[in-house]
Amino acid sequence: MMNDQTNETARELGTEFGRRPKREPVHALGRQVAAVLELRPGELETIASARKLPTWTSNLRVAELAVDSVALSSLAMTLLARDRGIAGEHRVKVDPARVQSSFGSDRVLKVNAAAPPVWAPLSGFWRAADGWVRTHGNYPHHAERLLTLLGLPADAEKPAVAAAIREWPRLELEDQAASAGALAIAVRDTDEWRSHPQHTFLETAPVMGFASHGRADPRQWRTDGGLPLSGVRVLDLTRVIAGPVATRDLALAGAEVLRIDSPELPEPEWQHYDTGQGKRTTLLNLGDRRDSQRFERLLEDADVVVHGYRPSALAAYGLDAAALIEKHPGLVVAQLSAWGTDGPWGQRRGFDSLVQAASGIAVVESKDGGTTPGALPVQALDHSAGHFLAAAIATALHRQRTQGGTFAIDISLARIALARIALALLAAGPAAQDPERSDLMQSPAKQHRSNPSQPVSGNSGVTLPSTVVPVATNSGEPLSVECAPPVLDFPGAPTGYPTPLHPWGSGPAEWSG
Repeated sequence: MMNDQTNETARELGTEFGRRPKREPVHALGRQVAAVLELRPGELETIASARKLPTWTSNLRVAELAVDSVALSSLAMTLLARDRGIAGEHRVKVDPARVQSSFGSDRVLKVNAAAPPVWAPLSGFWRAADGWVRTHGNYPHHAERLLTLLGLPADAEKPAVAAAIREWPRLELEDQAASAGALAIAVRDTDEWRSHPQHTFLETAPVMGFASHGRADPRQWRTDGGLPLSGVRVLDLTRVIAGPVATRDLALAGAEVLRIDSPELPEPEWQHYDTGQGKRTTLLNLGDRRDSQRFERLLEDADVVVHGYRPSALAAYGLDAAALIEKHPGLVVAQLSAWGTDGPWGQRRGFDSLVQAASGIAVVESKDGGTTPGALPVQALDHSAGHFLAAAIATALHRQRTQGGTFAIDISLARIALARIALALLAAGPAAQDPERSDLMQSPAKQHRSNPSQPVSGNSGVTLPSTVVPVATNSGEPLSVECAPPVLDFPGAPTGYPTPLHPWGSGPAEWSG
């Protein structure tokens, strides 16, 4: 029998005696993004509360971040499908096993049954004279610049690199690397990051920038296809993970996505195959007059432009957000950055692993109390930023078609990192301690695996689902990619990839129809 005090306590906890509190559709960061996108409570209720989460071992709430981002991208596509009359009511349900596979896709990926080398020798943590730095050398030009800065030959091996870095104070190496176009970031704890000038710019910014600029008539949907983004044309000027994840979401929701890269900046084959599903890919040198004209013709029929380049790099070609908005009313322009576009680091290069190092995450994830830096179990800043960006783009398209306007969206990995740290996530503890998630540790989603080969083991011993996708090679030689399966849930969402992958840069610079 409950007395008055017990009743009062139960009400304070938001639950009834003997029952769990009501589950929210999304967690803390998901609520921040939903607020920026002005999603209404009734719309958020379309998301089924996650009863299970991925089982990563982390001191931070990585699983909540991952599930929230997938849920909101799925929700944005679902609302579009409903409002376009493509589908009726749909309950968004996020599959935690697929989320775990997708966010850890580098552990699943195989090209013709062979796992690619994901991290280059010059990517990782190194001892400096007064602490640690994290470098990124996956792209050859970044590795070359780092070796030049260190005074080492192009064929220098890791022991020589370690000895050279050990002579540098970490902050001095960080600044000199930035000036040289190389990538080396000092490892900081959360207090040191809070005192950094870049933190000041990020601290007061929303988790995502989302705004309509100027007047533009609502555009008409180009076609009434069977998916939420059918008929939408997207120019994809992104690389690595976050941007390609966002545009893959758009492609699987029905958009025609044309990825454009410079022939002077080749992408590792495996990296493109990891996130290139559903897209076509071409090469254009924007510094060449003819290629620039081809790009301008593509822009005339584009609905969305997504880019991950530093603003100054695109401004040189008249393709910064302000110029695109002025010349192409009704366009949705979305940009990703590592550190944000304002502040002393607004023009600096960066990647997920470097943001973790700078923001304090590497110290929080240390396995020895901060003596040696650690890392998140997956590149969650990249993947979650990609899904959040896709949610924002779909929401902007919806509003443009109903209200008009030209939309600018921006999101930075550092804002995601900042929000995670600010929420004091150290108390999260290992995900496997949650008894409601323990069944994923025992029997995780083997039923989703679409090929009969040996399952892939991921972080925390979880078996990760995967699927096999053929590659449409020009030579006709058989090539297949084993990769993480689609992760979104919306009306008509594919459970596998419906079209083959295309090799990087292999297609024409034109829309399909």
